[in-house]
Amino acid sequence: MVKTLDVDSLIDQLTLEEKISLLAGNDSWHTVPIPRLGIPSLRVSDGPNGVRGIKFFNGVPSNCFVCGTGLAATFNKSLLKNCGQMMGQEAKARGVHCILGPTCNTARSPLGGRSFESYGEDPVLSGYAAASIVAGIQSEKVSACLKHFVCNDQEDERKAVDTYLTERALREIYMKPFQIALRDAHPNVIMTAYNMIDGEHVSQSKRFLQQILRHEWKFNGAVMSDWFGTYSTKEALDAGLTLEMPGPTRFRQIVQTSHKVYSNEIHTDTIDQNVRDLLNLVNESIKPDIGENIVERENDDPAAEALLRQSGAEAVVLLKNTGILPLDKKTPQKIVILGPNAKVCQDSGGGSASMAARYKITPFEGIVKKVKEGGNKATIEYAIGAHLDKNLPDVADVLVSKGGNSGSISVTFYQHPSGVEDRNELTSFEMTTTKVFLADFKAPKLDPNELLYYADLEAHYKAEESGTYEFGCSCLGSAQLFIDGKLVVDNKTKQVRGEAFFLGMGTREEKSDVQLVKGQTYHIKVEFGTSPTALVAKEFKEPGGVYFGFRLKSTPKDELAKAVQIAKDADTVIVVAGLSKEWESEGFDRPNMDIPGYTNQLIEEVTKVNSNVIIVNQSGSAVTMPWIDKVQAVVHAWFGGNETGNTIADVVFGDYNPSGKLSMTFPKRVEDNPAFLNFGSTNGKVWYGEDVYIGYRFYEKTKTDVLFPFGFGLSYTNFEFSNLKIKPVKSEIHVSVTVKNTGKIKGAEVIQVYVSPVESKIPRPIKELKNFDKVELAPGKSVSVTIPISIKEATSYWDGYKNKWSSDKGTYKVLVGNSSDNILVEGEFETDKSFNWLGL
Repeated sequence: MVKTLDVDSLIDQLTLEEKISLLAGNDSWHTVPIPRLGIPSLRVSDGPNGVRGIKFFNGVPSNCFVCGTGLAATFNKSLLKNCGQMMGQEAKARGVHCILGPTCNTARSPLGGRSFESYGEDPVLSGYAAASIVAGIQSEKVSACLKHFVCNDQEDERKAVDTYLTERALREIYMKPFQIALRDAHPNVIMTAYNMIDGEHVSQSKRFLQQILRHEWKFNGAVMSDWFGTYSTKEALDAGLTLEMPGPTRFRQIVQTSHKVYSNEIHTDTIDQNVRDLLNLVNESIKPDIGENIVERENDDPAAEALLRQSGAEAVVLLKNTGILPLDKKTPQKIVILGPNAKVCQDSGGGSASMAARYKITPFEGIVKKVKEGGNKATIEYAIGAHLDKNLPDVADVLVSKGGNSGSISVTFYQHPSGVEDRNELTSFEMTTTKVFLADFKAPKLDPNELLYYADLEAHYKAEESGTYEFGCSCLGSAQLFIDGKLVVDNKTKQVRGEAFFLGMGTREEKSDVQLVKGQTYHIKVEFGTSPTALVAKEFKEPGGVYFGFRLKSTPKDELAKAVQIAKDADTVIVVAGLSKEWESEGFDRPNMDIPGYTNQLIEEVTKVNSNVIIVNQSGSAVTMPWIDKVQAVVHAWFGGNETGNTIADVVFGDYNPSGKLSMTFPKRVEDNPAFLNFGSTNGKVWYGEDVYIGYRFYEKTKTDVLFPFGFGLSYTNFEFSNLKIKPVKSEIHVSVTVKNTGKIKGAEVIQVYVSPVESKIPRPIKELKNFDKVELAPGKSVSVTIPISIKEATSYWDGYKNKWSSDKGTYKVLVGNSSDNILVEGEFETDKSFNWLGL
C-alpha cells in the first residue's frame, strides 16, 4: 500500500532548491525525485493512440490504436472509454504514471500536420471523445494529460506563431473540447500549447492558466509544458505552469531561479503553489502502486487485440457503395490488390503519436487471410502500381541479421569510427527497422551527455529479382552505405540539408543504383556517425540517426502498366491508397489535400479497364478524390493501428457491418475549406478568419457542396428514425427517438442530435451538434434511444459584450439524423428566460 504524501508538511520540509528542482523534468520522461523525503519520480509517456513507453530508440513494442480522428469516427463513448482503460492498463505495464494524451485540438484544416491526432472538426464530438478516453485512463488510477491547451492547430512555426481569433471562436470552438473534458472527466494534468495567442505564449499566460483554467473552470490539477514549450522563468511560474518538460531544465535552473526568489522577483508563495500542484499530482499518480524501476513489457493479452480490432472496425467509414460491397469470400474469383498502402500497415501518423507497433497486419495480409477463412479458391494478385514514399522504404522485413534472424538488422555501437584499431564496442542490438533514431539511446559504457559515437548497421539480402536496385540513405550525422565492401551511397563527405527525421533535422536522401542478381546474397553495411560528425544541420544537439532503404528500380510508367495489365481481367480490383506518416506528421503541415505521387493516376487508369474498382483510403484527414464517380466503392480506414489489415478485411467482406461516421467534412477541394486563406504562419502570425464557421458550420452557412459531410457514413443495412419526443427534465432536455433496422443484417447506427435557434440576436451556424449515441440492432428490431442535452449548452453562445455565455429566451429546433446533412426527424423546445453563465 503506497503511503499518501502529506503535501503541507513536505512544503515546510523542502528546501528552496529542492522545490525548484521539482518544477522541471529530470529527463525526457521523468520528474525529479527527492529521496530524503520519500517523493518519488513520476514517469510519463506519449500516448495519443497508445502507450509508447519511455524510449524512442529500440523501445518495447506497443499496442497501437486507430488514430484520433478514427477513434472519434466510432461515435461510441463507451468504446472510447474502454480504449482509454486499456491504455491505462498498458501504462502500468510500462511503469507510466501519466499518459501524454488525449489530444483534443481542433482539425481546423485538413492540411494540419497533427489533425490525425485530434478528434475532428466539431468541439462537442471532440470534447465527448476526449472525456471518454480520459475517464478510461483514470479509471486505472493512471493520470491523463489533456493537450494542447489551446489553439495548437498547425505545425507551421508552431512555437513562434501568434494566433489571433475572436473570443467567441476561442470559446465556442477551440476551448470547448477542453471545457467538456474537464467538466465530465476531470483530467489530472493539462499540457499547454506551443503557440502564442494575442502576443503571449499560452504556457506563460495568466489569462489562460489562471483566470480561465483555474478560476473560471476550477481546475486544480497540474499544468505541464509541451516538450521545449517553456519560454520564460518568472512569467511561466507566475502563470502556474507547474512543470517544465523535458529535463534537464532550461529555464528553472537552481541558481538563477532561487536568485529571483531571494530578490523578490518571484514570490515564495508562487513557488509553493506550483510545488503543491506537483505533489498533488504525485499523490494521484502513486495510487496504482506501480513501483520504481519497472521493466517495460509488451501487452499480448488477447483482450487487447480484440479491442484494437473492434475499435478499428468501428472507425472505418463506408463512403460510397453501389452494391459491390460486401464481397463474398466464398465465391471463386480473381481479386487484384493494388496500391502503395496494400503491403504496408499504415498504423499511425508521424511524430510523438508514432510508436513501434507490437505487430502489424497489412491490408494485403488481412484480405488474403479472410479469403482463406472462407475456403475460397480465389486467385489473388498484387502490384504496387504507384509509390508513396518520400524516401526509400524501410526494408528490415526482407533482411537477415548477422545472427541469422529474418526481418532484422544488426546494430553495433562504438566509441570510435571505423578504421580505428580498438573501436571500443559500447553495445549491440538486433532491430526490426532500417530507420534508426537515437533520441534517447543509452549505453552502459557511454557518458549520458556524450553526443559523439558511431554505429555499424549490418544485414544480408537475398535478391528476389535480377535488375537495377536503388539504394538510399539519409541521416542526422554522417553515413556511408556499402554493399559487399564497396561504397555505394556517400552521405558523409557530401551532404545537402533535407527533411529526414523528426521536425526535418537531417539530410537529403542520397541515392545510387546497383545491379543485383536474383538468388545471390549481398552483405549490406551502413557506417554511421552521430550528429557532431555532420556537415549540415549542426545546430541540433541530438544524437541523430540514420535511415536506409532500397527497392527494385522502376519508373512510375512501368509500375502503372504492370498494375493495369493484371487488373484487366480481374473480377474485383481493390486499390489501397492514401497517406503515410511521411505525409501526415507532427513537425510539418501538408502542402495540399491531394494524395501524393501517382496514386490518383493509377486509379484513373485502372477504372478504364475494369468497372469493379474498390478504393480503400488510409489517411488521418481529408484527401481529394478526383476519381470518385468512376469507382464502385470507397472505404475510409484512417491510420488503423496494429489491426489495420484485419479491420479493413472485416468491413470489405462483411464480417463487420460498417458504422463509422466522418469526424470531419471532406471538401471537394482544399480551396473550399474555410481556413484556406488563413492557414499557416504569415510573418509569425495566423488569423482564424473563419471565426466560428469551421467545418460543416461553414459549408452549410455558405451552401458549399462537399464531397462527404461531417457525420456521414454508410451501412450494409438501413435504419429508420421516428417518434421523436423532446421532454424537459430539470436543467436538461431529453431527446428520445425510435431507431429501427429495416434491413436484412445486424448493424449499428449513430443518432446525431443538432440544435438550432429559430431566431437569434447574432449570426449563428445553421445547426450545431450537441450530443449523440450509438445503437446496434438486429434486422427488423427497433429501440427507443434517449439522449440528454444540457439546456444551457444547447442554447448558449459566447456574448462578447458581456464576456459570458448567453442563453436567450426563445424557441429552438432539435434536428436528429445520421449525418449533418441528413436530418430525419425534427422538433422544438422553448426556454422561458434568458440568462448568462460562466464555468463548466
